[in-house]
Amino acid sequence: MRPLQADVHQHLYTPGPKRILTLDGGGIRGVISLQILKKVESLLQQRHGAQMRLCDYFDLIAGTSTGAIIAAGLAIGMRVDEIDSLYRKLGAQVFKQQFFRRGLLRAKFSSAALEAELERQFSDISLGSKQVKTGLAIVLKRLDTGSPWVVYNAPTGKYFSKRPGKKGVANKDFLLRDLIRASAAAPTYFEPEALAIAESVSGAFVDGGVSPHNNPALQTFLLATLSGYGLQWSSGADQLFLVSVGTGTSEVELNTQEVMNQSAATLGVRSLVTLMNDTSSLNEMILQSISDSPTARQIDRVVGEMRSDQLAGKPLLSYLRYDARLDCKWLREHLAMQYNQNQIDALESLSNANNIQELAEIGRSCGDNLVKASHFSRSFDVSSSRLTETVAV
Repeated sequence: MRPLQADVHQHLYTPGPKRILTLDGGGIRGVISLQILKKVESLLQQRHGAQMRLCDYFDLIAGTSTGAIIAAGLAIGMRVDEIDSLYRKLGAQVFKQQFFRRGLLRAKFSSAALEAELERQFSDISLGSKQVKTGLAIVLKRLDTGSPWVVYNAPTGKYFSKRPGKKGVANKDFLLRDLIRASAAAPTYFEPEALAIAESVSGAFVDGGVSPHNNPALQTFLLATLSGYGLQWSSGADQLFLVSVGTGTSEVELNTQEVMNQSAATLGVRSLVTLMNDTSSLNEMILQSISDSPTARQIDRVVGEMRSDQLAGKPLLSYLRYDARLDCKWLREHLAMQYNQNQIDALESLSNANNIQELAEIGRSCGDNLVKASHFSRSFDVSSSRLTETVAV
């Protein structure tokens, strides 16, 4: 038996402070996020009881790409340890390089193993199923129209149910495994995913990270507050609490001549990586400028941490950002971990399953050193009245 906080409707529509968890994309480096989440889960269990799961605490969980796998697992009630085991299994099975797959003419990896494991884990659970225990949002990119999609399970969302006279597939009817597969279809790594979106109409979807929302925190804040999305949660530092978890940020510096001598293909890939880092930093910059954030970091040497800046005049939310920086100096100063540049270069890979244990150690140290009980204000504790129902597992 374990405590059950609420169903999706209670999470999304009952009054009172709301709690959001967002999870970045990042391939195999999602194992860093999982170790950080273990610490978050442990702190919340100390406060609310050993059987609490993150779906009991957070009212909305959002993820992009590898973060979508974690988000969906948490939303159906999985413990972080369970998802961690799934990740290690996926890493060994999915990221197997084959000689005839080089990412040029064909994707580097076959999606068969990923699809099989997603089907085993999520079966035929749909986004609107009662097996989804809290708010869930998954970010993907429809490449044939160039539009990012944020698919979520709020019944008041415009596309959640089938609309009279329209032929579109209702969001509630999408299978979680199909949404996850689409969200994780990173170009050159996996083939795009075709999803039926209306009668006789399919869309071509790729990784949600190929959008401004590889770090989905800012988009999820907007999802929770803008009227068009149908939730319209109240803003304020005592009303809205957002926890954003990364997969390890890498910022490789090259000398000028190295850049000038790179091939066009290498320049293209490097530019895309830096663009993803830039959008994540912009996410953090905006959120820090409108929030109360004890984890605020120096964005750059001009604006700093922006602790004195409040663009809205007062904080619109309480905001935490937990992430590792795959940088020798940062790891030494913040985690007391010693790495040389060659080791860091190896850990930057999004698909090397041999890195799992090392990445897990970095994530575990992040949890131990960065995640503090004091970051989780008592004003956002789950009330005892919402923890009284029990369910057999």
